Amino acid sequence: MASLVGDVMHLKIGATEKWPTDVAFFQPYQVEQVTLPDYSNCLAVRTFLSMSGLKFDLQLKTNAEEMSPSGRVPFLKMGAFLVAEFDPIVANVNMRGLSISAHLDETERSEMTAYITMVHTVLYNAELYLSWIDKDIFASTTRPRYGSVHPWPLSWILPWKRQMEVKSRLNACGWIDKTKENVLDEIKACLQALSDRLAKNTYFFGEKPTELDALVFGHLYNLITVRLPDSKLTGIVQKYRNLVDLCTRIEGEFYRDIQEN
Repeated sequence: MASLVGDVMHLKIGATEKWPTDVAFFQPYQVEQVTLPDYSNCLAVRTFLSMSGLKFDLQLKTNAEEMSPSGRVPFLKMGAFLVAEFDPIVANVNMRGLSISAHLDETERSEMTAYITMVHTVLYNAELYLSWIDKDIFASTTRPRYGSVHPWPLSWILPWKRQMEVKSRLNACGWIDKTKENVLDEIKACLQALSDRLAKNTYFFGEKPTELDALVFGHLYNLITVRLPDSKLTGIVQKYRNLVDLCTRIEGEFYRDIQEN
């Protein structure tokens, strides 16, 4: 409880002014280093900030994960304050009176929160499983990327250490005993629910984007464009035409303003 209260107080103290002019956005190197789940999170936050019209200076660091207050990326440095991960960053922006979902009513806001929780629970855990548990993807993609910026033997030790951490997390949430087909089925069910909610709308809640749109874009755009040993995952996402169109729409409308490395 003390930790939770501390986190809330930290968010409030760090959100006493409008958006600072010296915000730095930290993530691992995109081309050589970042893993599938981490890049989804980075894309989601960058897209959210772009939708919010908030500027930042992109900082690529080999040790971004170690620098983060939560041990996860991305994180923002705003003066003396550090805020990491999607939900706390969104909360910090909202506390500044800069919410992009302020137009939603209470029922819509509750629904949005439920879908955000589903995406975190299903898509993020699925990406962790596929990246760190699936033997082919781990050997061909995750381990080389995660260890690429470190000399031997750290290039082998650190991926192994991170894999153990991921296994512990997935075990705690009941995912470690799933098969790859189970995980793909979870992804399909999640995408179907998102597709049904989006329907023919421009965004999930009408004509204006919310943090849900940013989060979904971060995961799906990454899953569509990622290079893996087989294309099954990309093929699954591409079957949901309205979700693919959403990604295309967001890329066209907001990526002109996102700072690329």
